[in-house]
Amino acid sequence: METGGYSPKDLHFAEEARDKLIKGISKMSEAVKSTLGPMGNTVLIESASHTHGITVTKDGVTVAKSIQLLDPVENLAVQMMREAASRTAANAGDGTTTAIVLTESLVNHGLEELDYAENKTQVLRDLVTITNEVVDHLKKRSRTVSKRKLLDVATISANNDKDVGQIIADTYSSVGKNGIVTVEKSQGSDTTFETTNGLKIDRGYSSPLFINNQKKDECIMEDVYILVSDAEINNILVIENILKPIINEGKKLLIVAPCSQQVINTLAANVMKNSLKLCAIIPPSFGYKQHELMQDIALSVGATYFSEKTGDDLSIMTFSDLGRAKKIIIGRDSSIIIKDDEHVEQSLIKERVDQLWDAHKITTQKQDKEFILSRIASLTGGVGVIYVGGNTDLEQKELFDRVDDAVCAVRSALEEGILPGAGLALYQEGLLLLGSKNSQKKIAKAILGKALKEPLLQIQRNAGIENQRVYNEKNIGLDVKNNKEGDLIDMGIIDPMKVTKQALQNAVSVAVTILSTNAIVTMARTYESK
Repeated sequence: METGGYSPKDLHFAEEARDKLIKGISKMSEAVKSTLGPMGNTVLIESASHTHGITVTKDGVTVAKSIQLLDPVENLAVQMMREAASRTAANAGDGTTTAIVLTESLVNHGLEELDYAENKTQVLRDLVTITNEVVDHLKKRSRTVSKRKLLDVATISANNDKDVGQIIADTYSSVGKNGIVTVEKSQGSDTTFETTNGLKIDRGYSSPLFINNQKKDECIMEDVYILVSDAEINNILVIENILKPIINEGKKLLIVAPCSQQVINTLAANVMKNSLKLCAIIPPSFGYKQHELMQDIALSVGATYFSEKTGDDLSIMTFSDLGRAKKIIIGRDSSIIIKDDEHVEQSLIKERVDQLWDAHKITTQKQDKEFILSRIASLTGGVGVIYVGGNTDLEQKELFDRVDDAVCAVRSALEEGILPGAGLALYQEGLLLLGSKNSQKKIAKAILGKALKEPLLQIQRNAGIENQRVYNEKNIGLDVKNNKEGDLIDMGIIDPMKVTKQALQNAVSVAVTILSTNAIVTMARTYESK
């Protein structure tokens, strides 16, 4: 509804605003938190269009994304919690439900405790400070993932499905720690995996208009030609020799080169018209590192590297100068190129890797050593693809979501290590805060301490366990599936450190925003019954 060019707004203040936010939080949390843990329940979701049936899931972020409430203020709370869940999923691949459970608990305990605070703003600042201290402490507790624990992480992340966990663990074992694992839907009913050579580039698409897979926000193409250059393409005519056969013969092209905005717009416009199958990414890194990485990329795909530094002229590039890839997966922040071995000189790659190992031996700077190792991993690392099957579309979709989450969780565990699972690590951090003798930041410690206990308690509630036991011994907790106490890490009940960290930080960020809110402006709505 608009009046004279103005959009009328509704204003909500103080307690009324917060009460509605809390209602929205409670509704969202109630739907999501029942999925937490190995004994969590499934949620049925109706398609928004009423034409695509239902979704059956235990994935917290899927449930969160499906929720929209009629009341605008309640729905704002839902949107904010969804942001916490989505951000956690994007950065760590798992932990979405934990983030929502923590957010609800932080808000509820925050409202209780802030009544006793003289300076609410300072308490909220303290809350952020203490959260960072908790994260630092968790980092010290985290353990490196062993080969044996890899299977445990994969199994737990796949909702305790041992068969799926084994496939994920086998895939990662095949590609190595620095390898890349992706998930795709299978044409059959079985879930399998295969590995191949590939590399990852820490740059995504130059324009979202290149996306051809809307669900995953990615550009995915098979049998792709690749142009590699650090010279800026500031005029579309410079690469005319390349584009003409790409268009005329219906081929696909990936440009790894800096492009002017005008060129990007022109390319994107032709992609949108379906006259061009193309994606462009900017070169990774800067300076000498960029030059080295671009050489690696060109070598990996069998392309001629056209460099501004050596005075190469892009206009003389021909089709024979392009590299090839079996498949590319270009996301917002990173790109995966699955190599086509037929077009790559393996002897040249081996020669380059040997040179890099020699350089690694004589390099003394830690940063330079790490850079060289990452280059070696890129040149030698593999790409694993897990093909998810199912007897029905519904079964396949549910399994695909689980496998996708589990793969991300394993990646997170390999990056930053593992902690005891079942909410124990956060629970024990909560006990430390609540038992602190230091009176400084007392209210903030009380808010966070109580909230940190909630994921463990919710996991137990979902298993039908009302346990009054205090778990204050290191790593000693309850396996709710078997109702057995012991060292959770030894028992294979594990959480990735990165997942736990992201869930906590994102929950605190959203909770602080809600607790500091005193006024809400929403679009005015009118509801007519027909």
